[in-house]
This record gives sequence, C-alpha cells and structure tokens, in this order.
Amino acid sequence: MEVSKEQNIIIEGRHNKPIPMDLIFKDDGKPKPMVIFCHGYKGFKDWGAWDKMGELIAEAGYFFVKFNFSHNGTSPENPTEFYQIEAFGDNNYTIELDDLQSVIDSLLLPTFKFGQHLDPSDISLIGHSRGGGITVLKSAQDKRITKLITLASVSDFGSRFPEGKKLEAWEKKGVQYIVNSRTGQQLPHHYQFYKNFKENKEKLNIKKAAQKLKIPHLIAHGSSDTSVSIGEAGNLFEWSPAPKLLLVENADHVFGVSHPWKEEQELPKEFKHVINKTIEFLNADAEDLYAEYADND
Repeated sequence: MEVSKEQNIIIEGRHNKPIPMDLIFKDDGKPKPMVIFCHGYKGFKDWGAWDKMGELIAEAGYFFVKFNFSHNGTSPENPTEFYQIEAFGDNNYTIELDDLQSVIDSLLLPTFKFGQHLDPSDISLIGHSRGGGITVLKSAQDKRITKLITLASVSDFGSRFPEGKKLEAWEKKGVQYIVNSRTGQQLPHHYQFYKNFKENKEKLNIKKAAQKLKIPHLIAHGSSDTSVSIGEAGNLFEWSPAPKLLLVENADHVFGVSHPWKEEQELPKEFKHVINKTIEFLNADAEDLYAEYADND
C-alpha cells in the first residue's frame, strides 16, 4: 500500500505564529505508532530528503509527522524560504519546546481528523542537530514519549553563544546577524535569544535532561560532521541511561543529503543506513531495549 500525505496542516501554537505540519501514513484505518520529527537550526520540514525519510518510516508501519517550528523564518505560504526574518530573530529554545508540545497535544486531541490512525501509547521523537537537543529536553519532560532518536545532535546549548566582547556587543546592539549559506541572507538573532536561555538555563540543560531519560535513545552521528562535533554524540551516549550509538563512517552533518532533493534521486548510502537503523530501532520493543542497554552500562 502506498503512503498517504497530508501537507501543511496548520496548528495554532502558543506564540502567535502558525505551525505547519505534514502527515505521512498508510491509510488503512489501523492505529500506528507515532514518529514526530524536529528539524534543526536554519532548517525546515521540507528540507532535503526529510520527506523521503518520512515515506520510508511510514511504509514500515508508522504515522510520521514533521513540522516547522513557528519561528523558524518560513511561513505556510513559503515553507522553504526564509521570508519571515523577524520571526527568525525572535525565536528561542523555549518557543521550540512549546511548539513541539503543541504538535504532540494536537495529534492527541479527540477531534484530530486522523486520530483513528494513531496509537497514543507509542510516541517516538526524532531530532536533527539543534532539533535533537529539543527532543532530548522534551523526552525527559513528557512521559508519553516512548523512544528517542537524535541525528547529528547538539549536546549543549550554552556553549553556542558568544562570550566576552562579542556578547557585550550583541547586548548593546540588540541584534547580531548570521549568513544563511544557502541563500546568502543575513538572518538576525535578537538579544532576547540569549536572555531567554539564561532565564531558563536549568530547563534547557541537555545533560540533565539526558541523564533523566527513562526510554531507549538511538544516537546517530557522522564521523565527518564539521557542524556538530562527534564528541557531542559521545556526551549524549555517556549521559543517557539506555543509549545505542550509531557512528556513520564518512558521513557529514546531513548524512550526504543536500537541498533541494529531487524525488528521483537515489538516497546517499549513509542516509539510507541511518533510516534503516532508525526503523530497526523503532521496531524493537522499548522495554526490552531499555533493559538491554541499561544492563550493558
């Protein structure tokens, strides 16, 4: 059976910006485990081959969900372009945590149109890069999450902020800019981003969240990742009580994928390997996995 797709379903989040969401699933009326994917920094749900990953996971029997964080800089009308640059500047980690909460809550509403396809007792999160950090935090907070998969994930948010004179200059100006290498745009970061982190430092502590996990955690990272050090995968492996480490030889930060990605293109072997291992991990019994990894500690 081919998978069905419902694209750009709009959720009203907590922060006055829409959250567009895509669903990929077999339309067979049977309840399926849910898999929710969170994109990374300067990312979006339609980047590269995320859609193809969703198709393959849905073909394996899962209800796959991907969405755009409300303040990622895109809009429902232009889901792959950063035209909402002020929203990008207003984004922060707590907004992204709230957005993910809104997505989970909306899927579990009794009025959700596709509710007959969902098994609410089986929810897995996948996060890429910065989205990996968000999924670690959410998995430690929300007891409804049953499995966690992080792809090229960060292990710390605080170390990514500037220090000393650069931080002082940011505070004084109120904004700093970063170039989007794909489009050449100057994207703003307002100083509120740092202030919000400092005010919520404990809530946003990935290490403490990882140590509190009560679910199995698959940690995938490329050996040639120049954006997020492979050492961050090592941190997560050290902290998570039931981790499985998947080191992908010669893979970069996006496992060989680029944007845009055409439907007819062959997936890179590194990315295929990650997807296959992800499905294998999703198929395994969560309690057995947790016991196996915890016993190996």
